Amino acid sequence: MSDPVRLQLLKQIGSADHVEGLRSLRDQVHEQMEALLPTHPVEQFNEQINEVHDAVIRRSINLAEAEMARLGKGSPPVPYAYLLFGSGGRKEQTLSSDQDSGVVYEDPVSDSADVKQYFKELSQIIVSNLQSVGYPPCEGNVLSSNSEWCLSLSEWSRKLDHWFDEPAWEAVRYLLIIADGRCIYGESRLVDALKDSFFTDMLNHPIILQRMLDNTLRHKVLVGIFGQLLKERYGEDAGSLDIKYGAYIPMVNSIRLLSVQVGIRETATLDRIAMLVEAGQMSESDAAVYKQAFRLLLRLRLMTTEQKEDGLYANNGKLSSRKLTKEMTDELKSSLRLGKKLQRAVFKQTMGRLT
Repeated sequence: MSDPVRLQLLKQIGSADHVEGLRSLRDQVHEQMEALLPTHPVEQFNEQINEVHDAVIRRSINLAEAEMARLGKGSPPVPYAYLLFGSGGRKEQTLSSDQDSGVVYEDPVSDSADVKQYFKELSQIIVSNLQSVGYPPCEGNVLSSNSEWCLSLSEWSRKLDHWFDEPAWEAVRYLLIIADGRCIYGESRLVDALKDSFFTDMLNHPIILQRMLDNTLRHKVLVGIFGQLLKERYGEDAGSLDIKYGAYIPMVNSIRLLSVQVGIRETATLDRIAMLVEAGQMSESDAAVYKQAFRLLLRLRLMTTEQKEDGLYANNGKLSSRKLTKEMTDELKSSLRLGKKLQRAVFKQTMGRLT
């Protein structure tokens, strides 16, 4: 998609006055970008598709605020920030994307119950708008409309303290979700303050690293001991490759754990790799090969997305091996070997901090 066309569509998204129009614009952009995927540089494609997602989500929030005012609920009573988690937080969404979100709002001076009720209702409208636009809710209910993920700054601070003090598997998973969070709308300083609490707790709870390491390494890279690709053996995806959980997620998780250990607040994986070099935690040569491997995994993950009958895109993370050329297969094997090397490095570095 040429820049003038894309910029015009982004402008139209930013001024859409109803959800239906927003859905139509999203579909137009996606159809045009799907055609570009085979030939576009993957980093540029990823940046552009995530720019579209961001614009659509921001406009959905704008429309929700306007709906609250129309209903007589007024404007937001205190400053707030809307967060994206998961691939949205990392700016790594594909043509398909679900909702992983949260809200942090400034502590109210008074009428805290009324403030909480306002953001509960606002979040319900936002989630409904986004669902109408084509973003299904997160299956794990990590959503701003879930009261557990829509809190004042002090409530968030107490919740983080609790998760760090009781590092059960679910709590550690939530902490890693927070690590990927970024502000998509509103007051970014509130997200900065939330991250301040997160990294302060990290310093005060070194044992949490062991739990995070266990979580980080739970997904195994899909390459066998003889260098062969490990394909799905059963079901309708038999013969396919689990790109999401066997290649992409292991690298995302490894780079994230290396980053949070040294206080890096960037959320995108490629940005985190660059910051690890800057922090002296990774050599430039290692960073170069990890970036190259990750770009391939981004492209393959984008290739797993397919359009459904309702016009939406679905992505189960599986890719038919028949879609890979011999050159891509060789590149994937090389990238997966690097993924295994990275997991070993993460284990060694993290355990070194614990001893």
